Amino acid sequence: MQHDLQLRAAARAIYDACYPTDDWAPVGFDEAERFGTVHYRQAVGAAQQARAVLAGRGEQLQLPAFA
Repeated sequence: MQHDLQLRAAARAIYDACYPTDDWAPVGFDEAERFGTVHYRQAVGAAQQARAVLAGRGEQLQLPAFA
């Protein structure tokens, strides 16, 4: 997914919102991505679903302003 920067940014935002502390996920987004954890796969799936919904409405995911 490294080649799709918008999807990766959306997955990171979802991951950070859903798993904000070590109580929710044992590792941060970068490690979760590297190891392909279930938390990471869930965040990617949510980002893909969000992209499909937004694309259906003629919208496009944008990179965060700080990226």
